[in-house]
Amino acid sequence: MATASDGPSSFDREFRSLWAVAYRVAERLLASPADAEDAAAEALARMHASWAKVDGRPWREAWLVRVTTNVAIDQIRRRRPAMAWAPTGDQPVVTTTDAVATRMALVEALRRLPRRQREVVVLRHLAGYPEAAVAEQLRVSVGSVKRHSHRALASLRGLLRDLDVDPEGTAS
Repeated sequence: MATASDGPSSFDREFRSLWAVAYRVAERLLASPADAEDAAAEALARMHASWAKVDGRPWREAWLVRVTTNVAIDQIRRRRPAMAWAPTGDQPVVTTTDAVATRMALVEALRRLPRRQREVVVLRHLAGYPEAAVAEQLRVSVGSVKRHSHRALASLRGLLRDLDVDPEGTAS
């Protein structure tokens, strides 16, 4: 059993860099610093509980990105859409904000992608990793990452149009 004199655990030493990864992914999905902190904290709590399994593994950060993404998606599912009340006459009119609709559509579109394309999009475009790092994490070539990214982005554009969302970021 570790004691205080043993020094910080490997999780404690890695915490800052792992927090930065989890927070960056969550903030891009949730667009709210407070919600991103909650999602990152939950993901790191899950990682701490599984630390013996993931410590020192080459896929450790990919595991964290996936868990953080799942936590953020769960938060989005539970979230009630932000509403703006605009009274007209006797009855108020309720409109859902474009940002919430776009994020919900993006989550749905990501869910519809093949697994490898979804992994590439999350690591490359949501977590911000360079192509070489994504290739290393997924154990594929850089060319494969480029190919999956290209196909995934083309599919996402089509899926977002099908979900009635402008792929440039505004709801139709």
